[in-house]
Amino acid sequence: MGREKGTGATSQGKQHFSHPHNLKLVNPTESETLSCNACEKPNNNNKPNFYGCNSCQYFLHENYLNAPRFLDHSSHPSHPLNLFPIPTYSSRSYTCKACGSNGNGFCFSCACCEFDIHLQCASCPSSILVDKHPHQLELLFGSPYDDKDITYVCDICNVIMNRDSWLYYCAGCDFASHLQCASTPEVGVFPIQQRSNPNRYRNTIPNPNATVEMINSVNDAHERLMAAQLESQIAARSRQAILDSIDGPSRRYSYY
Repeated sequence: MGREKGTGATSQGKQHFSHPHNLKLVNPTESETLSCNACEKPNNNNKPNFYGCNSCQYFLHENYLNAPRFLDHSSHPSHPLNLFPIPTYSSRSYTCKACGSNGNGFCFSCACCEFDIHLQCASCPSSILVDKHPHQLELLFGSPYDDKDITYVCDICNVIMNRDSWLYYCAGCDFASHLQCASTPEVGVFPIQQRSNPNRYRNTIPNPNATVEMINSVNDAHERLMAAQLESQIAARSRQAILDSIDGPSRRYSYY
């Protein structure tokens, strides 16, 4: 079990909306691996950046502890995304629109559009440099080609890519990469809250200082919006459950 660390205000811990108890700074032992309940990834023992509740075995990366409750993201310009600590679907899982993989932890979600993305995918920078390619790669939110039926592969791992998933891309060289092949996104760095042109693919520039400002800017109107979207999503799940009992379950996503 991770050792609590710190004195004074730090030892008092921090309150987070996802957990009823204060979360305190934890210093895992060298042989101990803790998993973040937000991103479902283990801690890095070289960086004691975990806050947790040892009695409940509930832990969060420090930067995810400060994640905004709502997010305007260029990948979904129609509506703001709300942060949920657990998926609201009956399966208690979701499929990330960014990387195509399933998740059971925190997600940024638009309930009315059934649009969900991992926190770490929401943290992806708008451009990146990798050692596998000499030019800067830009973040795209889908196929780089006008013909969306064209099949293409990741030039790093040589695996056929999902045409609906996000990717990093160099247009001049036609070089494409999965998000996970290009980088490990920096934990907890989210885009600036500025609505972009819906016709643009590119993300806004990440700014870690904006995270704290966004948290402080959450007001009653946004809380009511999140509650309304959650209520709408739960109602939709109930209707779907009734239909499933009659016609059998159907898949929510189809990627290929």
